[in-house]
Amino acid sequence: MEQREVYSLDIAGVRRDLPLFEVKPGMRIAILNILGDVELVDACATALATKLADKPFDVIITAEAKSIPIAHELAKVTQKPYVVLRKEYKPYMGEALKAETLSITTGKPQNLFLDEKDIKLLKDKQILLLDDVISTGSTLQGMHLIAEKAGGKVTTEAAILTEGDRAEWRHVIALGHLPIFYN
Repeated sequence: MEQREVYSLDIAGVRRDLPLFEVKPGMRIAILNILGDVELVDACATALATKLADKPFDVIITAEAKSIPIAHELAKVTQKPYVVLRKEYKPYMGEALKAETLSITTGKPQNLFLDEKDIKLLKDKQILLLDDVISTGSTLQGMHLIAEKAGGKVTTEAAILTEGDRAEWRHVIALGHLPIFYN
């Protein structure tokens, strides 16, 4: 197997080598995959909780799947509930709310669904939107739409890392930034 090029960085005091993958011709991104990385998730949740200490929020919203561990651990650290927006509708979700996004990693439209049972958790609440990496902002936009449809107010946006145009993400509370790599 060929050795994949990596981008190395420290995130919340933990060093990781992120593999580079081509997402369209001539453009590569470093992939952060926190699934199963307990050390990194714990460190990031603690660091994000510190950065979010003066930000008002009642509930955390994230989209499945890779950001679920950070949402769970941040919820534990901050003692706030979290809600996961699903990418596929299941019948047990009842009259779910829906928004469409476009993923940079797949290049295809994706739907986000808020389970009917979670709508009341968001109504009249201050919302923290949380993602592992914010790149194009499409998932963030979808989460915004869902929060508004549910009657919540987005007060803060956070991520482990932002990616791409740094100026576009100045308002996002993040632990670091990833460049985009062009061949």
